[in-house]
Amino acid sequence: MKLLLIEDEVKLSEALTVLLRRAGYTVDTALDGLTGLNMACTNPYDVIILDRMLPHLDGLSVLKEIRKLKLTIPILFLTAKDAPSDRVEGLECGADDYLIKPFFTEELLARIKALLRRTNKKTTDNTISIGDLTLHILHGEAIKGNEKIQLTAKEAALLSLLMHNVGQVITKERIMEKIWGYDSDANISNVDLYIYYLRKKLNIPNIKTIRGIGYSFEEDTDV
Repeated sequence: MKLLLIEDEVKLSEALTVLLRRAGYTVDTALDGLTGLNMACTNPYDVIILDRMLPHLDGLSVLKEIRKLKLTIPILFLTAKDAPSDRVEGLECGADDYLIKPFFTEELLARIKALLRRTNKKTTDNTISIGDLTLHILHGEAIKGNEKIQLTAKEAALLSLLMHNVGQVITKERIMEKIWGYDSDANISNVDLYIYYLRKKLNIPNIKTIRGIGYSFEEDTDV
């Protein structure tokens, strides 16, 4: 697996490069946003680790440019900007995860693994399977082990969104946009209500609450 690390703190960049290579990854590095963007657009990477405060081009602008080009590379923000509004802004602009400095190296490695699993999950246009849970989207039916669970259209759409973004934090605002649409009369409390419905029907611990932000579907529930 090949990673791109865009980090302007030289000592941190060097330490992370050693850590990631010891973990078995191939790592390229960039010390400024413009160089990092050029590398991201011209080389294949499995995950990009991106700082927000960078010279020449800040991390948020790098992220926006990558997503504008329709590149779907998983991107993890690694930053000292820890305000809830900063996290929401990063996730809404297309980041797949957001980790605050200082951080535990074990958590960084676990989050990278979670992002990599997103590209390896078993999925078709109408079916997605993670662990022992399978969702048949068109039929609105979930299968957990040998148990079949009927879902409403909204419940199936919400579960599909979460499962297709396993390990990724999905903000409540994004859920509202994707499931209910801009013109809906529904409010943000509908998201919490339908998450409750899913948890009650499925009886699984995978749907995690990210306090003040939204929800995520975690494949490994013991991490």
